[in-house]
Amino acid sequence: MRSYPTDSPEAAARLVAMALVADGHYATAEIRTLDRLRAPARLGLAPESFKLVMDQFCEDLLLASHGEWTGSAAIDSNTRRRLFAEVQDPALGAEVRALCEAVMLCDSHLADGETALLDDMARAWPSTINPLQTTNQMDRLAI
Repeated sequence: MRSYPTDSPEAAARLVAMALVADGHYATAEIRTLDRLRAPARLGLAPESFKLVMDQFCEDLLLASHGEWTGSAAIDSNTRRRLFAEVQDPALGAEVRALCEAVMLCDSHLADGETALLDDMARAWPSTINPLQTTNQMDRLAI
């Protein structure tokens, strides 16, 4: 897994990409949610750069699993902790967490891989926000 500078837009975008494929695939509704929330701009990236980070993350996943697609749920805990550690700024972590939650909750269903990612995220960035609190979730994320 490649590394990015701490608190870089790319490090943040990769975590959103991790949420996007936490259940093994991404859905059109998830992509629409990222578009509607202007995720690349909120992380400081152009849409093309955001897509490049997502593509590179998927390549890294394939390399790590020797060509077998498993999505991001199969990332080992040490690697996952290292990826979360690349985002140290609390404001950036909160932004990433909000975008990840929006992606994972947009279909009103949490797959096992998504639940595990939310649990890991809560451990990496403790906060008072309950990641499963869906009341007004989209209102809270809207710009």
